[in-house]
Amino acid sequence: MLSAARSNAKRRVGQNAAMTRTITSFIDGAFVPADGARLFDKRSPVDGRVIARIAEADAAQVNAAVQAARRAMAGEWGRMPVEKRCALLHAMADEITRRFDDFVAAEMADTGQPSHVMTHVFIPRGAANFKVFADVVKNVATESFRTDTPDGRGALNYAIRKPKGVIGVVCPWNAPFLLMTWKLGPALACGNAVVVKPSEETPLTAALLGEVMNAVGIPKGVYNVVNGFGPGSTGEFVTSHPGVDAITFTGETRTGTAIMRAAAEGVRDVSFELGGKNAGIVFADADFDAAVDGIFRSAFLNTGQVCLGTERVYVERPIFERFRDALKAKAEAVKYGRPEDHASTYGPLISREHQQKVLGYYRLAVEEGASVVTGGGVPQMPAELAEGCWVQPTIWTGLADDARTVREEVFGPCCHLRPFDSEDEVVGLANDTDYGLSTTIWTQNLARAHRMAERIDVGITWINSWFLRDLRTPFGGSKHSGIGREGGVHSLEFYTETRNVCVKL
Repeated sequence: MLSAARSNAKRRVGQNAAMTRTITSFIDGAFVPADGARLFDKRSPVDGRVIARIAEADAAQVNAAVQAARRAMAGEWGRMPVEKRCALLHAMADEITRRFDDFVAAEMADTGQPSHVMTHVFIPRGAANFKVFADVVKNVATESFRTDTPDGRGALNYAIRKPKGVIGVVCPWNAPFLLMTWKLGPALACGNAVVVKPSEETPLTAALLGEVMNAVGIPKGVYNVVNGFGPGSTGEFVTSHPGVDAITFTGETRTGTAIMRAAAEGVRDVSFELGGKNAGIVFADADFDAAVDGIFRSAFLNTGQVCLGTERVYVERPIFERFRDALKAKAEAVKYGRPEDHASTYGPLISREHQQKVLGYYRLAVEEGASVVTGGGVPQMPAELAEGCWVQPTIWTGLADDARTVREEVFGPCCHLRPFDSEDEVVGLANDTDYGLSTTIWTQNLARAHRMAERIDVGITWINSWFLRDLRTPFGGSKHSGIGREGGVHSLEFYTETRNVCVKL
């Protein structure tokens, strides 16, 4: 059965589609002709215009991509020395940097987010992912043991790492290039081949990366991209294909559950970074201005479309009202506009469908008894932007701890503020969730900060910061927020199989 998004997209074919470019799948080193393919519109979230038509990959194309990847593993790529493979990844990062403006433009067109987010965070981090993991693979050690034997001569046991094979990479739409390369960097550095399924909302940088692969000489079939939707479409064909050896996915928990069921057929490995309902905790002794800035960024960066974003904010009671008013002032000072306008600080949501979901939560919050501190609707936009997917940054107070708006992930620019009185109380509040991805703690009492970090059940805790990442460190969630850890040597655990060799001496 086709997903609702897929069905709606097919109905929204714009009259000016003939004037837009067509994005096709990239298989075995070449873009596949769109002849006979079903096409769907990619609309700008900024103004609703059709900016591209996307060719949906059918089961036969997905199979062709998987077979191309398997041939690459059996051919030059599978035999390539680590040094040469890693040199190619460095060349890829350099080529992305050389074409920096192209990647920024593609990502802005896909997501509508302001240029400063692309130029300072998403595109540079995407390029860095290739270099960082190439260097990790070249320098990581494996175990070896000298083993006693009854004859006294002994044995030597040592470990080797081998690529897992063909990796299905299913990508989200909120930071498409950064999160795609977060998976591609270690997957390719370890010697795997990939079949990438970008989100149907954000296909442009995945296609552009195919050009980079060819420019630097990555062998055919190592990198394949198939475009389309999820259930009953390309995503399902990738995750259920028996030639895919492992699947890595970032996205919502419900989709991760469906992928896990598909991966169970053939007992294939999975790595998931899923949803979150992350807590921010502000103590009265925090650097007040830094905490306001940090919570504002964690709640509203990328229009709140960040898995690590803060939707629950707990503020120690003595500073609660002051903090609420300061955060309100910052939220009301955002500047809406086109992403290429350097004055813009705030973009739209990714799609009309997601806009309606977020606005539904805005209405639900009021029904559940929230006091709206600011926002709660759609901003007044000029006529040329009126068809964009805009929503206001929104702050609530007064909700019960069991309210759906407090417990369910909105994935939009919103947060609920609640006062607390003690360390034990706020630990209980922060942990009272099905999710466990991240938290951010603001205090100048570092002994307390360390205690709190140990007690809160999340994969990553930031103290007096947010979104500060060292790519060598473990990253992932607990509870409903994911399975596994990636980053540094931890990525190698997923993207390789560790084998033991025992040599009798």
